[in-house]
Amino acid sequence: MFACGAVFFLVTAWSSVDCNPSPVLGDVLVDRYFVPKDCWREARNGDHVRYHYNATFTDGKTFDSSHQRGAAKVGLIGEGRLIAGIEKGLQGMCVNERRKITVPPHLAYGSTGAGDVVPPDATLVFHIHLLDLWNGADLVVTKTITTPKDCKRSVMRTDFVRYHFNGTLLDGTVFDSSYTRKQTHDSLVGEGWMIKGMDEGLLGMCVGEIRHIVIPPFKAYGEKGSGSEIPPQATLVFDVLLVDIYNPKDNITVESQVVPESCTRRSVAGDYIRYHYNGTFLNGVIFDTSYQRNHTYNTYIGMGYVIPGMDQALLGVCMGERRRVTIPPHLAYGDQGAGDVIPPSAVLVFDLHIIDFHNPSDTVGIQITHRPETCNDTTVEYDLVHYHYNCTLVDGTRLFSSHDYENLQDAVLGSDKIIDGLDEGLRGMCVGERRVIMVPPHLGHGEKGATGVPSSAVLVFDIELVSFEKGVPPGYLFVWLEETPANLFEALDINKNGEVPQEEFGEFIKLQVAEGKGRIKPGLTMEQVVVDMFQNQDRNKDGLITDDELKLKVDEDKEREQARHEEL
Repeated sequence: MFACGAVFFLVTAWSSVDCNPSPVLGDVLVDRYFVPKDCWREARNGDHVRYHYNATFTDGKTFDSSHQRGAAKVGLIGEGRLIAGIEKGLQGMCVNERRKITVPPHLAYGSTGAGDVVPPDATLVFHIHLLDLWNGADLVVTKTITTPKDCKRSVMRTDFVRYHFNGTLLDGTVFDSSYTRKQTHDSLVGEGWMIKGMDEGLLGMCVGEIRHIVIPPFKAYGEKGSGSEIPPQATLVFDVLLVDIYNPKDNITVESQVVPESCTRRSVAGDYIRYHYNGTFLNGVIFDTSYQRNHTYNTYIGMGYVIPGMDQALLGVCMGERRRVTIPPHLAYGDQGAGDVIPPSAVLVFDLHIIDFHNPSDTVGIQITHRPETCNDTTVEYDLVHYHYNCTLVDGTRLFSSHDYENLQDAVLGSDKIIDGLDEGLRGMCVGERRVIMVPPHLGHGEKGATGVPSSAVLVFDIELVSFEKGVPPGYLFVWLEETPANLFEALDINKNGEVPQEEFGEFIKLQVAEGKGRIKPGLTMEQVVVDMFQNQDRNKDGLITDDELKLKVDEDKEREQARHEEL
């Protein structure tokens, strides 16, 4: 029992907690049979204490017990409110320390005793377990356990905070924990939503900081306590992890911007935008990312299709821009959150990469990068064009290239064989000219995209026109470049025998092309054109064309139109 040697029968001041002496304090015998390793404070006069006790006589018979009463004893040391022996015996005691205090009669109830419970001249033995200790002059005590390196903002009054906590009494008894509920505690600071001590203890905290907060009873739940978990006059200890912070007056914040030097246009309301994002909370925990889905998020902006803060954040951006946007809850998902993914009142942080955007009213963008000095002719509708191209997204992602194939790319303009935007961009070009053509989705592959092309993608074509052949309108195999002969059949009937075989017909067509008086449909050989044209004119299929069979296509079209009107 007496680990450090003899008992001192003197009123002495002792200080070595490690030695566990059992002194006599003015005839009070103290046995410190359990002393905690950590004793951050010792009881002294003027302190309030809360403790459990069993009170017995020297024969071991119990006459009182706080355990049987179901409530710890609360007292003030040095004010004469406790029997003198207990006041002496509690001196220097630590929270969670256990003592056996033997009190002689003159420092207990003396020669009168205490009713029928304590007889006169009784020596009393108290087994004390100190649970709590505080002073009316105490302040809220905070200790930072860990703090983030980068703290851009700390808690101020009127801020709204979300935090996790473990709450214990001073003796280590757990009374509550947000972790067991798997939900943060959310509250305004300095507005009376929390106990006063927590209002004070949270001030100055950074998101990600862990803080140890000790709150005296008069700044906690005081004399009443709280339910069955927090007894009256309890000092509370909180280990707090700050998860989130914002102010109801906050707007979005934009930082870490990387804007391309080539930005010639910024987004406006009504634009349709494609972007990648990583979405995190303020503590860095990821809640969503478009990269994992390998698909951009696509939406109209400024029209309420996304949360208000994102609508605002996407205005005024450039293609290729990167920015970090912090959105307070009232501009995000508010106090309802979003399912199991985003908790109520959560600040959201988005790292955005703008891929591209367009407006439904956008036209094809054309930038001429090289134009030959001599340009005698340019491409128009129905021409057959031969060109090289590289096709990318706006961010430079390579999609296709004619250089991957042995042959040039070719197309007849206006024949619906290529996307509308490229068809338009290829017109008016000279041989040898180079262009960068930007095609909005509604003139490209639209919302559905195509193999290798994302939905709603703006496409960029780097074009070099290698050559082109002048074309003919749809349905035509040959067009006149000069006036049609007054009597076409006589011109065709070279030997003047009143009938034209295929050979004679072919010689005539070849001569018109050679003399620049007409041209055939590009992409076909002369032989193909002659055979098809002759078969069209040889209506009775006898291998000869006569005057009454021969008709110009324009005349045929007029007859068809007239017949259609007559049917109607």
